[in-house]
Amino acid sequence: MTEQVSQKLAELHEQSAALVAVYDPDDRLRYANAAFRASYYVEPDETPLWSDLMRRNWQLGRGAIITHPDIDAWLASAIARRGKLQRRAFEADLIDGRWLWVVETILPDGWMLYIATDITELRTEERELRQLRDFATRASQTDELTDISNRRHMWFMLENLLNGAHVSQSRGGCLCLFDLDFFKQINDRFGHQAGDLVLVDFARTVQQTIRLRDGFGRIGGEEFMLIMPDTSIIHAKTIIERVFAAIHKRRPIPDDPEFTYTFSAGLTQIRADDTPQSAYSRADQALYQAKNEGRDCLILAA
Repeated sequence: MTEQVSQKLAELHEQSAALVAVYDPDDRLRYANAAFRASYYVEPDETPLWSDLMRRNWQLGRGAIITHPDIDAWLASAIARRGKLQRRAFEADLIDGRWLWVVETILPDGWMLYIATDITELRTEERELRQLRDFATRASQTDELTDISNRRHMWFMLENLLNGAHVSQSRGGCLCLFDLDFFKQINDRFGHQAGDLVLVDFARTVQQTIRLRDGFGRIGGEEFMLIMPDTSIIHAKTIIERVFAAIHKRRPIPDDPEFTYTFSAGLTQIRADDTPQSAYSRADQALYQAKNEGRDCLILAA
């Protein structure tokens, strides 16, 4: 009986007018019904990453409407919110004129169910008002320069984790603070525009190195925060070491291809009795120690 129900459910999904898809914890498409494949131009045997699918459709002028002129900036902003809540609902519009109501549901292990229904027939003025509201919400959560999460959104995600409201349903994990080394000297030597390039480069590089469930944002100046839910200190250290390796390869200033930059990091395990302030304070103290011990290194909080 269970096998028959599963088979019928699969048949219904395939024939449904709703767009149905499943993504794995790495944000790779693992299942898509006919409606989804037709709307986002996915071949039956394809399993692209969500970011690659969005980028490809943007380049070809199809699929979702993406008005941002910089696809990397748009992806950075979208990934900052994607996969962080157990359930997320929003509206999306397609190049072909359809308007979709999207619901994403995520299991604690990171698997995501995407279901979108066509709401094109709803009154245009009502849709536009909701879209303006959504734009305002995203703007309030996004760092204007790097398009990743801002301080307000990072604090919100940290509070969610400590309250057990994160998609992982865990109240534990690790918190890391990053600070770019000698950043004032970069601005003084190359100018503030080059300094901005370095900040954006750091943001993009880290975001491409971490996991979808991790929260990452710029919290002020050249300082960034990374929240790693349901992660041991040993695993978190491995993630940060990958970030160091990636940054050491970066050459973000076109006028000086030999230029490199470094950062310092302070890492702490989140404790059961932590508040956002106490966890942040320990990571900040470890970061301060990393700065004092020569920079370009990671210090674990005591």
